[in-house]
Amino acid sequence: MTPAIAKAILVIGAVSWFVIRLPHQKRSWKTATRINQRTSREKLLLTCSFMGLGVIPCIYVFAGVPRFANYPFQPILAWLGTAVFAASLWLFFRVHKELGRNWSDSLEVREKHVLVTEGLYHYVRHPMYTAFFMWAVAQLLLLPNWIAGPAGLVGFGILFFFRVGREEQMMLETFGEDYRAYMQRTARLIPGIY
Repeated sequence: MTPAIAKAILVIGAVSWFVIRLPHQKRSWKTATRINQRTSREKLLLTCSFMGLGVIPCIYVFAGVPRFANYPFQPILAWLGTAVFAASLWLFFRVHKELGRNWSDSLEVREKHVLVTEGLYHYVRHPMYTAFFMWAVAQLLLLPNWIAGPAGLVGFGILFFFRVGREEQMMLETFGEDYRAYMQRTARLIPGIY
């Protein structure tokens, strides 16, 4: 594996991510919402995630900057990053399929929204966030740069830690004791851990 191939894998993974999400995004725009918390704060959090997982790595991949933050490329890390990215894409696909019309890219509750607790959701409450964190880890492993590599963990981490509590509160308000019981028997991101 070479640095150029590692960069290409990151780009192919990001494009694949977009292709997986596009039909769900289109359907989401057509599905009525009952609760919408797409505030300026939410838009800022989404921007942080987009910068870390999109803009900063793209600048590095296509322009090679910031060069001063480069470190020696390690093929074994790039192979590991490739495997992690492939797993994140599989997880991302599955989560969208399991959520169906309940999915939104923001803090929203759909009309006829149902609480999904089967499949991957039997084990964790937020497998979509797990998939994003896996993408961020893959980016870290694929890009030998102290800024572009960890930018995804920072950008998405900001979104996650400032959003997940509000999202769970919204779900508690919507589904009440059903969601509270679901919280008690599942982890947030990693089965049995968090």
